[in-house]
Amino acid sequence: MKFEAVTIKHIAQELGLSTSTVSRALRDSHEISQATKKIVLDHAKKVGFKPNRIAQSLKERKSLSIGVIVCEIANSFFSQVINGIDSVAYEHGYNVIIAQSMESADRELMNLEYLTSSSIDGLIISVSTETKNFSYLKKLHERGLPIVFVDRVIDDIETHKVIADNYKGAYKATKHLIERGYKKIAILSNNSGLSISQERLDGYRAALKEANFPLRENMIAYCDHGGMIYNEVESAMKRLLKQRVKPDAIFAGSDKITTGCLRFMKQKNIRTPQDLALIGFSNTDLTELLNPPLSVIKQPAFEMGQASASLLLSLIESKRPQTKFETRSQSTELLIRKST
Repeated sequence: MKFEAVTIKHIAQELGLSTSTVSRALRDSHEISQATKKIVLDHAKKVGFKPNRIAQSLKERKSLSIGVIVCEIANSFFSQVINGIDSVAYEHGYNVIIAQSMESADRELMNLEYLTSSSIDGLIISVSTETKNFSYLKKLHERGLPIVFVDRVIDDIETHKVIADNYKGAYKATKHLIERGYKKIAILSNNSGLSISQERLDGYRAALKEANFPLRENMIAYCDHGGMIYNEVESAMKRLLKQRVKPDAIFAGSDKITTGCLRFMKQKNIRTPQDLALIGFSNTDLTELLNPPLSVIKQPAFEMGQASASLLLSLIESKRPQTKFETRSQSTELLIRKST
């Protein structure tokens, strides 16, 4: 049996009223008596009537839905960002449609085409590592689609952006390793084209420079898919550990790279921190339950999601086009545990 939603017509037939009367009663029109309104509203609640959002959106030119694209929903950082977005959207009566790029430029474009064809009111996006051509996003922005970037941003598009203080987070992590006596600190970074990678590399370099440590380019390795593909982490770690001058500490530049490094070290029976210290960016709650508990830089992911949703809704609901935009940088937290 095919499901059929309850409509205004059904309510009108069951109550013996005209559809126009039921419609006006549901809209709280002054033309309808309070007694009739109560009868209609009580019956609508009883039969589970929900307004047709598609019909409403056509009439009001507003869908009350926002699109969100992240690289991977299972990533603890992005799942917390999404929770923050949803908390603000729900409070303001908006639905959230979530898509994941899985770090694929093609999949990201497919998601963009689907979401924009679904008449979303605005978009929050964290671009994929593979995306190098941002022309489609630029066209959407130029056509008036409200867009907010979260975590991974594009400088060429003038709009609101929400980021963590990646520079200071990486600086704090590297400085902590230096203060613990480590002298040959390697970094495993995300894709070099991402804004977060450059900011974290800059913080890493600044801490080394401040301590008068040499910057060894062979101590910098990249994982183009941010640790989603374990073989990338494995290959990077093998290269670092085959060098004549081997690292005594690893700074991992993303959530998946951090846990990928620990997995590799477990497989190779590399003791942490006795043989090799490890610290990384991670929002996984389980990091303190691992053996050893991991030192991490934790990002305010939930708050970043809240901020990006609030900024997007300010764009959507503004009566005039906005020309002034802000980049909100939120502080990170250094959590020191046994891995360092």
